[in-house]
Amino acid sequence: MRRSPRKSPLKATRSFGRRWWHQLTSMRTALLLLLALALAAIPGSTFPQRSISPPDVDAYYADHPSLAPFLDRLWAFDVYTSPWFSAIYLLLMISLIGCIIPRLGVHLKALRAAPPDAPRRMEILPYHRRLDGANETRARAALKQHRFRTVRRESDDGTVTLAAEKGYLRESGNLLFHTSIIFILIGVAAGSLFSWYGNRILSEGEDQAFCNNLQQYDEYGLGAYVSETSLPRFCVQLDDFDAEFSGGGPTDFDADVTYTVDGTEDTYDLRVNHPLNIDGTNVFLIGHGYTAVATYTDRYGNAQTVHQPFLSMDAALNSEGAFKFPDANFNPETGEVDADAEVGFDAVLVPTYDDSTAMLLGSDPELNNPVLALTAYRGDLGMGDGLPESVYSVNADQIASGDLEVLNDEAEVIGVGDSMELDDGSTLTFDGVEQYAVLQVRYDPGGPIVLAGAVILIGALLPTLTVRRRRYWIRWNPDGTVETAGLNRNDYDGLEEECDGITADIAPDYRPPEPRTDSEEPIGSTS
Repeated sequence: MRRSPRKSPLKATRSFGRRWWHQLTSMRTALLLLLALALAAIPGSTFPQRSISPPDVDAYYADHPSLAPFLDRLWAFDVYTSPWFSAIYLLLMISLIGCIIPRLGVHLKALRAAPPDAPRRMEILPYHRRLDGANETRARAALKQHRFRTVRRESDDGTVTLAAEKGYLRESGNLLFHTSIIFILIGVAAGSLFSWYGNRILSEGEDQAFCNNLQQYDEYGLGAYVSETSLPRFCVQLDDFDAEFSGGGPTDFDADVTYTVDGTEDTYDLRVNHPLNIDGTNVFLIGHGYTAVATYTDRYGNAQTVHQPFLSMDAALNSEGAFKFPDANFNPETGEVDADAEVGFDAVLVPTYDDSTAMLLGSDPELNNPVLALTAYRGDLGMGDGLPESVYSVNADQIASGDLEVLNDEAEVIGVGDSMELDDGSTLTFDGVEQYAVLQVRYDPGGPIVLAGAVILIGALLPTLTVRRRRYWIRWNPDGTVETAGLNRNDYDGLEEECDGITADIAPDYRPPEPRTDSEEPIGSTS
C-alpha cells in the first residue's frame, strides 16, 4: 500500500490558509460574526463606559469595590476599544470584503458576457411555446423595448437563435447592499475612535462665555484616540436667547451667539437643526432652561450675586437648583470667615406661580409670575473635601450628618425683588430670572460615512428586492417552426405572464393558453 506523498511545509501552510480564508469569507461566517458583534455590544450598554462618563465608572468602583477591578481587566468599561470587540469588528469587515470582491469579479464578467445560448431541448425549460411564425426584426425590436440584452447566433444547419437576458441590476444592488454595510462599519469605527462631544449650559452674558476645553463642560466624552490637547480652540458667548411658547410648550428656540476663532470674532443665529460649524466641529442647540439671579448679603453686609442655572423637572419648566455661599460671613475685623457659618439654599423655581391655589408648582413654562421656594442651611457645606458633588442641590450627606443645620421647617416662597431673611440678619434677594441655552459641541468624522452607507443601503434595497434575473430565447428552426422559452434565475412567480407578453409582442397572432385547473396541470413544460 503506497502512502500519499507528504506536502512540503510551504504547501501545507498555503493549503491551511486557503481553507481558512474560504471559511472566513463565507456568507455564513459573516452572519455569525454580525451576531457576535451584537452580543459583544451588550456589555457596553450594561456597564458604564469611560469614553462616555468617567464619573459613572468611578461610582461603579465605589459601589462594587471587589467586582469592578475584575471587570476592568476584561475591558468591561472600555468595551468598544477592547481587543476582543475590535477583533470581531475587523474580522467582520474582512469577511464582508472577502465576500464582495470575488462576487464583484463574477458580476463584472457577467455584465460583459453575452447571454448564453438556448439548450438544445427548449421544452425542458419552465416556459416554452411553439409559434406558427415570427418576424426576426419584430422580435429584436420587442426585446429591445423590454430592455433585454440580446445576441443573435446562427448555426451551420441554418438555425437562428435570439438569446436575451435582463435583471443584472439585482446582483448590483446585492453587492451595493453589502458594500453599504462596510461603509457603516467604517463610519461607526471612525466615530468611536476619533469623535468627541461636550454639553454645556450657557447663560446669557459675557461673563458666562466658555472656551472649548473639558474643564468648562458639564458633561463630555472622548473617542479612544482623542486627547484634550487635540480639541480645536474657540470660545462661545450667548448674547441673547428667546424661546417661544404655545399651548403650554416651547415651539421655537433662537440663540444669538458670538464665537471667537484664532482671534477673529463673528456672530451666528443658532437654532434647532441649524448648528454652528467651526472647522468641522458643530455646535448644536438642544434645549433651554432658566437661570435664577440672587444676591446673598451676610451678617457683615458683604454681598455676593450669583447666576445659578436650574434644571427643569417637568414640561412646565418647574426647576430645581441650589445657591451655595462657602465664603459667607467674612469678618472684616479679624480677616477670617466664621467657622461653620457657610450658607446654602435648596430652591425650586416656578416660572408661573398661582397664589390662588395651594399648589406650588405651576403649569405654564413662561415667565408670568416667577417665584423661588427656598430652604436655608448653615454649617459645613462639605465643599472643602475635594469630592465631586452636584451644583444643583445642597449635599444631602452633610444634612444627614448634622454638619448642616436646617434654618426653616417649611419652604419660604419669594417673588422677584423680595428677600428671605435668616435668623442672623443675613438675606437672600431674588433679583430676577434669565434664560440659558443647552449647547452640545460635537465632532464626528464618521457621521458622513455612516450617512453615505445608509443612503447606499436604501438605494440598493430597491433593485435587490424588486428586480428578478431572467432569460428569454426565440429560435427559428430549419423546418420553419419557431420556439420561445424563458428561464428565471431567481424565484419569480410572474415569469409565465411576462414571457407570454413578450411572445405576444413578437407574434401578434399568438394567444396565450387558457389557465388550467389543478387536475389538468401537466408535469413539466407547457408547449
